[in-house]
Amino acid sequence: QVRVVESGGGLVQAGDSLRLSCAASGRTYAMGWFRQAPGKEREFVAAISWGGDSTYYADSAKGRFTISRDIAKNTVLLQMDSMKPEDTAVYYCAAGEGLSAKVNAHEYDYWGRGTRVTVSS
Repeated sequence: QVRVVESGGGLVQAGDSLRLSCAASGRTYAMGWFRQAPGKEREFVAAISWGGDSTYYADSAKGRFTISRDIAKNTVLLQMDSMKPEDTAVYYCAAGEGLSAKVNAHEYDYWGRGTRVTVSS
């Protein structure tokens, strides 16, 4: 059973930074972050390939969020800067089989339980 565990959520003010971390058990996977705001559907945030050489971002994340990975530790980080109240959501980490970065939720095989991020104005 593959376990995906997120950490690092919390309450910040607009303009602040926050870093989320995700650890997946077992071997290395392509990884991604999604989020779900209250009353909205889950949406893609960022993704990184198995080797870390390819990344994708949602338009809302470009220029503010950075996804990276530590292959030795099998962890993925999501650095979020210049945060906005509209970034408030539960953030989910996902792991997918294969090498390529993936932007669609259905391409991922394993999901974490989420970590809550709240950005106050």
